[in-house]
Amino acid sequence: MNLRILSLGVMILLPVWAQSGPTAGQTEPNAGKWKTWAIPSGKDYRVPPPPGAAATQDELQFLREATAAVKTDARIPPQIAYWDAGSPAYRWIDMISKRFLAGQPTGESNRILTYVAMAMYDATVAAWDSKYAYNRPRPNQVDPRLSISVAVPQSPSYPSEHAAAAAAAAEVLAYMFPSEAAEFRSLAEEAGRSRLYAGVNFPSDYFAGMDLGRRVAEAVIAKARLDGSGTVWTGTIPTGKCFWNGTNPGNATVANFKPLLLSTPSEFRPPTPPACDSATVVSQTADVRNFPRGPTAFATNERAFYWQSVDGRVLWNYRLANQWLSEDSLDKNPPRVARVYALMAATWFDSFIASNDGKFAYWYIRPHQLDPAIVPIFPAPNFPSYPSNHSTLSAANGEMLAYLFPARADEARSIGKQAGDSRIWAGIHYEIDNESGVALGKKVAQKFIDWAKSDGSQ
Repeated sequence: MNLRILSLGVMILLPVWAQSGPTAGQTEPNAGKWKTWAIPSGKDYRVPPPPGAAATQDELQFLREATAAVKTDARIPPQIAYWDAGSPAYRWIDMISKRFLAGQPTGESNRILTYVAMAMYDATVAAWDSKYAYNRPRPNQVDPRLSISVAVPQSPSYPSEHAAAAAAAAEVLAYMFPSEAAEFRSLAEEAGRSRLYAGVNFPSDYFAGMDLGRRVAEAVIAKARLDGSGTVWTGTIPTGKCFWNGTNPGNATVANFKPLLLSTPSEFRPPTPPACDSATVVSQTADVRNFPRGPTAFATNERAFYWQSVDGRVLWNYRLANQWLSEDSLDKNPPRVARVYALMAATWFDSFIASNDGKFAYWYIRPHQLDPAIVPIFPAPNFPSYPSNHSTLSAANGEMLAYLFPARADEARSIGKQAGDSRIWAGIHYEIDNESGVALGKKVAQKFIDWAKSDGSQ
């Protein structure tokens, strides 16, 4: 069996089933009209029409052979099961998360998640536009005798959503990690082909989805190339009693990244912090110094260490989202899942930019630098104190999760608050850092929530 043989002439005949049929019970029939991030719209990326009846019969013969191979080739069933877990976007977020947890070289983690999630979302929206424009039946609807290995998605077959999301993710990852490009592209092909072996996509669905995903990725990569992330910091560190002191400050260039929705990195810049010898800061420094961190403070120590971990800094909101999507039976709804990932990642991206804008506008001194009697339970991050990145990001994450999962809003905000508070428990931030970060994170999140409320998904 050779997939490429069927690619010849696949787009020749006009489809006999391209008509407007009932969409009751179908998955997100209007998702092709949702607002996109990097491409103008899903309609602008509509794929050519699917093949007609004669070519489809040839494709069905291929699928009969492919689905029969599931019983004779032990390699195929695990691939089907792996890629069928959750939505098409799920495995790619899971793959990136495991990469981070394993300590593999990642570059800027939130930037990777942002552009991969953006690409999968835009590719999914574009796929949905084409699906309901052409309304092609699934293979088993054309031939009920066909052997099916998974639940048949409640959406038209063409193009393949798995192939579109996979190709989009793989191309963005190939851009981020060019030495691994072949591996990512091979995984994308496996993801798309798994739906052929499962019997729920035609070969032409696969090819159209792969082509669509690659085209969307080109637009996302073009956007990523212009975000300023390649800038080299050439600034100078200010000196004085209330300024952070150190060398090679981390994240210094992030303050100049191009935001996705914020008008500028400084749109919501926190107010100037009080002088480090003010009564407020003297009192808060004493609070940091006197907070218990010894053997009797295991609970707060343990929480502080967790929130400094990769899961606590980068992945916790994705982990919760995956759990809640599953509990709400939305994990097999490709547009909804892709939207959740894209909104979380995009909010994180702009929040990180905004937080670092404040840090490098004020260069505020860390508590242990102001008072050497303060001994953090782990080394303080090598950049200024005000506002707290963690408080900014965790507040933004909490607000976005509260919007996406309103029944769990209190839990989402409570977890976000704990993340911010943990930085004081660890001895690396003042309460003013926490408070300013929370206020900033909520403002950034609200801008994204306002965007989401008008994205057409309601």
